[in-house]
Amino acid sequence: MKILVADDDPLTLEAVCTCLTDDGFTAIPARHGAEAVELWQQHRPALLCLDIMMPKLDGYEVCRRVRVTDNSVPILFLSAKNEEIDVVVGLELGADDFIRKPFGKRELLARVRSALRRRVARKGQAAPSFTLHDLTVFPDELRATRGTHSIELTPREAAMLRLLHEHAGCPVHRDTFLDRCWGLDYFPESRTLDQHIAQLRRKIEPDPAAPVIIETVRGIGYRYRSAES
Repeated sequence: MKILVADDDPLTLEAVCTCLTDDGFTAIPARHGAEAVELWQQHRPALLCLDIMMPKLDGYEVCRRVRVTDNSVPILFLSAKNEEIDVVVGLELGADDFIRKPFGKRELLARVRSALRRRVARKGQAAPSFTLHDLTVFPDELRATRGTHSIELTPREAAMLRLLHEHAGCPVHRDTFLDRCWGLDYFPESRTLDQHIAQLRRKIEPDPAAPVIIETVRGIGYRYRSAES
């Protein structure tokens, strides 16, 4: 899932992009407003994070230009401007949220996920949900449910669960996980996948020490053993 981040402060730009990338999003950096408009037209990201005060075009103008042709893509303003009028102007232009700097990683990710869920609700075109054991996964909403309990998922975690569901009963090779859910080539000795599986198990397994959703297939990868398999 692509997110465009525009900020003329290189440290902020790098920090926000790293935060999003670590959580499984694909971050597209823009150093000023004109570049943001160009990259938005090229990539059509799922969400935009815009600083307000930028050279060439400010965040307000980027928002105006995007809203001429796209009323549904979520737009979040990231700004040190704290006056109420700044918030009002941004919202009136069609922004979905306004995050004041400095902000923390958890706040940023929570607001991004919330904006993406609202978009799905407005469009009413979410990808179909699927079940794994007693877990129901809503991939576009980046969440799963067990009974009345809701579980937040990262884009990468949702992709991993979808892959397991697509291959129910069959082992999914480690390289397939890395190709499909990371899109990058990792060295075979990398523990990246195992660390993400362990974290995901802590979220979704009734007992992470005795997993029933994500089984380890030694020497190959992981498997979801459905009731039918």
